[in-house]
Amino acid sequence: MGIIESTVTGRVLGISVAVGDALNEGDEVAKVESMKMELPVESEVSGTVTRILVAEGDEVEEGQALVEVSP
Repeated sequence: MGIIESTVTGRVLGISVAVGDALNEGDEVAKVESMKMELPVESEVSGTVTRILVAEGDEVEEGQALVEVSP
């Protein structure tokens, strides 16, 4: 099982995937606002989204798990 983590500390502006979606490496999974910039979080793995661990508006830390992916 793969975990996609936030690359920055900030607030989740949106989730771009849903449970069951197929992901390829490089696909955007979320957008996080940090220091007034909107930064995409991209998948580093390919697979199927099994769980979304955050919601829009949540505050996240760098390295925090956002999405679980199964191969």
